[in-house]
Amino acid sequence: MKPAALLKKSHLKPVAEGRAGQLRAGSTLIFTQSEDVGDPAPKAQEELPRRKAGKSALDTFIRTLIILCTAIAVVLSVISVCSRHWLFADRKLFGLWYFCTVEHDRKPQCTTDFSGAEVDGLDTALVFLRIIATFAAVLAMFGLEMLITSQICVDAYSRRKWAYGSGLILLAFFMTSVVVLVFAIVLWNFITLTGISLTYWSQLISAFLFFLNSISGLHMYSMTTSDNSVGQA
Repeated sequence: MKPAALLKKSHLKPVAEGRAGQLRAGSTLIFTQSEDVGDPAPKAQEELPRRKAGKSALDTFIRTLIILCTAIAVVLSVISVCSRHWLFADRKLFGLWYFCTVEHDRKPQCTTDFSGAEVDGLDTALVFLRIIATFAAVLAMFGLEMLITSQICVDAYSRRKWAYGSGLILLAFFMTSVVVLVFAIVLWNFITLTGISLTYWSQLISAFLFFLNSISGLHMYSMTTSDNSVGQA
């Protein structure tokens, strides 16, 4: 009996040692694999703040550039609205507020009565254009103010203020474009490239800047909205 028991124990011992060795080797392999998988995580965590810092710096630069260009457009629009002369043709000066006649060796004689221009519907059209141009300048000022406050006073409503400001500037673009186009259509027979004054070109440039900055601002808002939705997901 004793030799048989010893024989069984001798057969069982190598089998047990072999299984133990396999378990040790398997655990070592799993441990090494877990270490290899975990290596890229710290690198990704280190690169993430760098990407965020670079992105925030670029975002701040673009927003500052939009605000600066919008401010320039507002100044140009206000100057053009307050100017007296937009067009010079046939010894006549046409503007939103005054009509002037120029004679030899005399100062321009200006008046608010546009009947002397001999253009049908000019008086009514200019009254409409004055209202639209003034409202466009005011809307652009409010839009610029909202853009600035959204960057200075950073809170939960900053993104919404930026979107509202961009929307107001886009509305100012449409109104300014109406002013430029209607003025050109009404006085089409008098318009020449040399007769158009700098203030009219200023109004045209301000309309272009309003469009460019409003579209850029709305695009920035859509980008931040998509980033937030991806971050929450």
